[in-house]
Amino acid sequence: MPGSSQARLDALFHALSDASRRRMIDQLSQGPASVSDLARPLKLAMPSVVKHLAVLERGGLVNSEKTGRVRTFRLIPGALAQVEAWAAERERTWRQRFDRLEAFLAATGEDGREGDA
Repeated sequence: MPGSSQARLDALFHALSDASRRRMIDQLSQGPASVSDLARPLKLAMPSVVKHLAVLERGGLVNSEKTGRVRTFRLIPGALAQVEAWAAERERTWRQRFDRLEAFLAATGEDGREGDA
């Protein structure tokens, strides 16, 4: 996927932002599928499905190959690793902040519990 890391992450999140595209990802996690196979459970018009698949390709989540008149899509192994890394970094940051808050409260005697009145 060309472009900056931020642009790739933006494309990934955009691709995952639609419920129909997430359902396609779920279906593709079971194995390769044709455009018509992917369209069937969604009850979408074929042009809409093709547009959704193009977004998934631009997001780096799927690739396709055409054999005769049939285009088959597959998930790209490890495609969600960048999303996982982004989420893990945010979790680490928040854990560090909460740990510092907890240490501060312990040091000042403020543990959030109300004392005897």
